[in-house]
Amino acid sequence: MKASAASTPTLVETVTQAITGRIASRQLAPGAKLPSVRAFAEAMGVSKSTVVEAYDRLGAEGAIVARRGSGFYVAGKTRPLCLKTIGPELDRAVDPLWITRQSMQAGPALVMPGSGWLPASWMPDEAIRRGLRQLARGSEASLVAHDQPLGFPPLRAQIARRLAERGVEAEADQVVLVDSATQAVDLLCRFLLGPGDTVLVDDPCYFNYHALLRAHRARIVGVPLTPSGPDLAALATLMAEHRPRFYLINSALQNPTGSTLAAATAHRILKLADAHDTLIVEDDIFGDFEDEPSPRLAGFDGLDRVIQVGSFSKTLSAALRCGFVALREDWVEPLIDLKLAMSLGNSHLSASLMHGLLTDGTYRRHLGEVRGKLARAMAPALRRLEGCGLRAWLEPAGGFFLWMRLPDGVDSAEIARCALAKGLVLAPGGAFSPSSLGNSFLRFNVAQCTDPRMIPLLEAALAECARARAA
Repeated sequence: MKASAASTPTLVETVTQAITGRIASRQLAPGAKLPSVRAFAEAMGVSKSTVVEAYDRLGAEGAIVARRGSGFYVAGKTRPLCLKTIGPELDRAVDPLWITRQSMQAGPALVMPGSGWLPASWMPDEAIRRGLRQLARGSEASLVAHDQPLGFPPLRAQIARRLAERGVEAEADQVVLVDSATQAVDLLCRFLLGPGDTVLVDDPCYFNYHALLRAHRARIVGVPLTPSGPDLAALATLMAEHRPRFYLINSALQNPTGSTLAAATAHRILKLADAHDTLIVEDDIFGDFEDEPSPRLAGFDGLDRVIQVGSFSKTLSAALRCGFVALREDWVEPLIDLKLAMSLGNSHLSASLMHGLLTDGTYRRHLGEVRGKLARAMAPALRRLEGCGLRAWLEPAGGFFLWMRLPDGVDSAEIARCALAKGLVLAPGGAFSPSSLGNSFLRFNVAQCTDPRMIPLLEAALAECARARAA
């Protein structure tokens, strides 16, 4: 917390912001005692008079109160949590939550190769309408009642059968239904983590992991990624050094790189996790996009040390909120209690609709069509992006993500700003990386790269960034 030379003219503001930042991020709760003037001055590397003036300002604003003979204390009630204040400061123009907001709010005027979902035109809307009509003709309870604590039994049985096809042996009563994979990870964070616990994630990884884990006060540590999975030497070192509570990972068609775990890598991960008493949360949300199932950590492990989560948001419908957690038997009941405390259960209507789409053949046919479209879209998208000077980190075996390296000297945040001004929503690699490893990459969704406006807009943004660097 040393004051920098650049802040010398405003040292009082520097001290004030340091305190308000701690209060906003809840490192200092209401009633917490602040350091003495002398101690804080030494910690900040400033004079005592600077700290006195900063405390006076904060007292005048009502942020802190002075107690005669005792010191200074945080005033007021706990303020609403602001994720921006937790962890490293991110440029709000390009941080993970901004990517989500821009993609969700975008209209037809914006081109969205950085979005994380398939085009609406690719989804089986008629089948979904038909399923809704069938449910509407059913009993009143199916439309208005709460679901069972575990979730709709026929869907849980169907999910258990689907897991078995990928080598994951789970009974239906080991499957807990939730409304999304994001809710599943949030639920597991509440179930497993205490404030300050360390969680390992791939570097790069899905950007919303960062926001979720920061919200749970976890310490995030990135594991460098290779095309066959995490760097095993780095993983061993990080597990030994940080003793993480769990490792959050995509095994198949990883977001954002499209990489898939090799079997030998999966075995080594499990050995390291066992040696260091680390749990694994395996997010399998993209697994259905594989033509042939690749190794699953939950399959090798038997749901002992591994918990698997998934949903149908990416494959079928983001509006149809339906996901699951598969875990060891003795953890099911406490997880259900936590789920009920948080949400009183999952959507029975969505679960019933999803079960119908799985059992009437709609889902199987739809996946076959989508895999074919993605396979046909991958190579043309790659050629067009390479024509702009970008290079693929990996050509994935399936799915819809390409992790593309930018030309030398181009920063992902810089190009994202330029592109947005031109109507192009990109996914800058820095938002996916807890370190600086992703700063020179962009994630592209090949299903969203067919718009003829994309390449001209991207080329214009790259040219503008080049001119700015040369100026």
